[in-house]
Amino acid sequence: MKKTLLVLTTGAMLATMAAGCGKKEEPAASPAASGGASAAPAASAPAAAKQPTIGVAIYKFDDTFMTGVRNAISDAAKDKAKVEIVDSQNSQPTQNDKVDLFITKKVNAMAINPVDRAAAGVIIGKAKTANIPVVFLNREPLPDDMKKWDKVYYVGAKAEESGTISGQLLVDHWKANPAMDKNKDGVLQYVMLKGEPGHQDAEMRTKFSVQAIEDAGIKVQKLAEDTAMWDRVKGQEKMAAFLAANGDKIEAVLANNDDMALGAIEALKASGYFKDGKTMPVVGVDATAPALKALEDGTMLGTVLNDAKNQGKASLMLAAVLAQGEKPSKENTGFDITDGQYVWIKYKKITKDNMNEAK
Repeated sequence: MKKTLLVLTTGAMLATMAAGCGKKEEPAASPAASGGASAAPAASAPAAAKQPTIGVAIYKFDDTFMTGVRNAISDAAKDKAKVEIVDSQNSQPTQNDKVDLFITKKVNAMAINPVDRAAAGVIIGKAKTANIPVVFLNREPLPDDMKKWDKVYYVGAKAEESGTISGQLLVDHWKANPAMDKNKDGVLQYVMLKGEPGHQDAEMRTKFSVQAIEDAGIKVQKLAEDTAMWDRVKGQEKMAAFLAANGDKIEAVLANNDDMALGAIEALKASGYFKDGKTMPVVGVDATAPALKALEDGTMLGTVLNDAKNQGKASLMLAAVLAQGEKPSKENTGFDITDGQYVWIKYKKITKDNMNEAK
């Protein structure tokens, strides 16, 4: 019995010695030993502040302008928030499902680019019930919907301003180039490529572009107008139809966005324009990279800078502040807030002469 006890005691002593000679680096070094107070034990270090999660739904990913906006959102989110950006595939029911999923995941805020601005009220109702603040962007909800909750905001640009600038681009060209009046009748004969029917930007850009021309004292005649749904291929198809019906009677092309304008340019090229001195003034909106290339090539007369970078940044900043339970202001977002709910991003006239500003 004593022999057995001796063996056990000896084994215990050896185990203790082995532990004492083992990995001495496991215990954290004291501040004094490490040469500074910053080397506190890992277990006692304060946890890093948790970034809020923001659910972002874009009306469709293959829209050139909205691609720029969502890239800006991603860039602005660095070190501020985690963002989950989803494609609503130009379907309001799909977007509603995405919103439901964000709510189920208990995101801290949402940024929504609505497929249908009239559907914003439904999204606001869901967000309010879940107490998840929501920032709408680029497609403005109806004023009555914006009043439904104090945690609803909008980031965008005033569509009438872009329409006015579009018209001014043609006014400048008409006055500087008398040859633009092909039939010398003193009337500007134009065709119009509209965006989505009923979409506020489409309606305002159409109305105010023509009004700007008339306000400058120039008579106008609309030869054709059709919707191309903001799409380049559809823009090309509609322009080809305009040319087939009106031919050289057309003196200018107004498009509600750059993608449709670029489609029109392709149709014009197929009809012999932009070579041998045969030109056509084409005006778009957005100042996308492909449009700036067309400005450089001389196939597009002008466009209007719709500031994707600042629309995306402002949307993210407002959502991040709201996600932290704070009220957005100029101080914590960097953007002026009008009427307590709106951030307006200014448009700018872009031609070949100042295209570097858009870049």
